[in-house]
Parts: sequence; structure tokens; C-alpha cells
Amino acid sequence: MKTGIIGGSGYAGGELLRLLAGHPHFQVAAVAAHSNAGELITSIHPQLRSYENQKFIAFSAEAFTDCQLIFLALPHGESSKIISQLPKGAKIVDLGADYRLSDAQQWEKYYGGTHAGTWSYGLADIAQYKSAIAQAQYVANPGCYATAIALGAAPASSIADLSDCVVVAASGTTGAGRNAKVNLLASEVSGSLSSYKFGGTHQHTPEIEETLSKISGQDVKISFTPVLAPMPRGILATVTAKLTKKITSEEAHQLYSDYFADSAFVSVLEFVVMPKTSAVLGSNNVQMQVAVDAHTSRLVVSVAIDNLGKGAAGQAIQNANIMCGFAETAGLDFDGIGA
Repeated sequence: MKTGIIGGSGYAGGELLRLLAGHPHFQVAAVAAHSNAGELITSIHPQLRSYENQKFIAFSAEAFTDCQLIFLALPHGESSKIISQLPKGAKIVDLGADYRLSDAQQWEKYYGGTHAGTWSYGLADIAQYKSAIAQAQYVANPGCYATAIALGAAPASSIADLSDCVVVAASGTTGAGRNAKVNLLASEVSGSLSSYKFGGTHQHTPEIEETLSKISGQDVKISFTPVLAPMPRGILATVTAKLTKKITSEEAHQLYSDYFADSAFVSVLEFVVMPKTSAVLGSNNVQMQVAVDAHTSRLVVSVAIDNLGKGAAGQAIQNANIMCGFAETAGLDFDGIGA
């Protein structure tokens, strides 16, 4: 299938290019990058030798006319500006936030501007979303934090109160995008941890609440504190919620194992093993560990993903595979890099 990428010069765009280079069904035919148009792909992503001598192009509707599949890897608010110019029959996966939320008021509160609409939500490891993705022409890829937290909390709806869910999650610096920012300079980040968007202001909050409310049928409220970690990529999220029934760590672990038994990418680890961001680096995999804090009667879940893999490009390709009728593991069936 002829495949296009719009926004190929960013971190997520680069990861899409890397993963698609080895995909058995998707052939990259056009790669647009607004500010880098005319530059060699390898001048921005020197690791991508598969694209040697190929250049980014400026976006034009004509360049994507023959594309059957298109990935949008644009800043929030930009996808909706060009969607009407894309081929009417093409399948599209948007890695931005433009079409994730169904609540226009929440969009305006957390992102600003006019709400563009709602597409099928691409949380493919949850059965009720996967069936909708298979029928969809347009899919909104989940946010990176939202992916880790929603997967970590989804099985808990039968044993915990998600109306008071507390999450602390650390992310690598690529989650902030490629634009130069003082707080992301190496001298600012190296050897230091810092919270940001403190006090419930992170834009993924309504996405997580909306997703978990649909899954659980509960009125979900998330108290979410993101942390900037001194590493390029990866997310480690700790999710806790008050238990609604007495349950042991072993029983909670079994519940989670059963919930994700059919998932190709989510692994609930053996009790002695904790999730590590390095173990999922470069992959579409998710690692989890589950325990019960008997002292406070709270469920505690640890989740590790690669924010550019499962949190962006990997999940986008997984969604595209399902949309196009291919095995969801196509082009993604490999392990993380590890230490």
C-alpha cells in the first residue's frame, strides 16, 4: 500500500519512518515536512539509512493523491487544517490530539481553539476499541501518557474505585517534541528530575478520563502528575486506586494477566520482575507489574512503554494494520533493546 507521512521531521515522524522501512505491506511514497522541505531525510534522521538520498517535500494535496494510507504526525491543531485536502478514500491515522476527544468543552479547556470532531480512538489492546478500529477509515492515535495510564488502569474497574485515581508518570524529553526549548537543554535536564504541568493541567487528563469512563462505566477522575526524566525516550507510570473489594496481590496479578491474555503487545511480568523503560525501548511493547498495598487498601500498577513506540509510531502502525486487515503485529513483532 502506498503510504504517506505528513510531519516526517519530528521525533514521532522519524520513528514512523524507521518502523515502516521494514514493514511488509506499507511502502512509504511521500514524506512531507514543512520547515525541512527540500532537505535530505538523513540530515534530520541520520539513523535512517533506508531513506538515503530521499528528501522531505513540502505538503501539497497532489503529492498524496495516490496514497492509500496516510499518517499525520503534526503538532496539535494542525491535522484538522489539512484533512479536507487529503484523498477521500485514504485511511488516515492522526498521531496528534485533534480528533481524540468527544467533549468539545474539554478540548477548548486543555488545547484551546475549535474542536475539530471525533474519530475512532486507537487504543488497540482494548477489545472494545479494537473492533471499532477494524471498521474505521479515520483513527485518532492515543497520547503517549494516555496509552500507558489507560492500559494500566483499565483492568482495575472491577476491583477499584477509579473516581479517585492517582498517577505519577515520568517521560523522556522526546515527549515534548523537537522544537528548541530552554527547559529541555541538556544542561537543564541532565542529572535532574522535575514535575511539570502540575496540579491537574496536563492535556492528556481529559483523554484518560474519557477513555477509562467508556471502558469501566464509572465516572473516572484522574489526579495526574507528569515528570520530566533525564532520558530521551520512555515512560514509566505508577497508577494507584482505592480497592473496592478485598483482594491479594496474587489475585490482582491474575486478573491483569487474564485481561491482557489475548494482547500481542502487553506483558504482565512475573512477580519478581519490574517494568523498565529500557526493556521496551524501540518497540511497541508494554510491560506491567501489579500489587496490592494492603496498608492503604490501594491497587498499585507500574507500566513502562516507549513514548515514541507504543506511545506514538508503533501504536499508529498497529492501528493501521488493523484498519487494513493485516495482522496487527506486522512490522512490529520484535523485542525492545534493553540495557
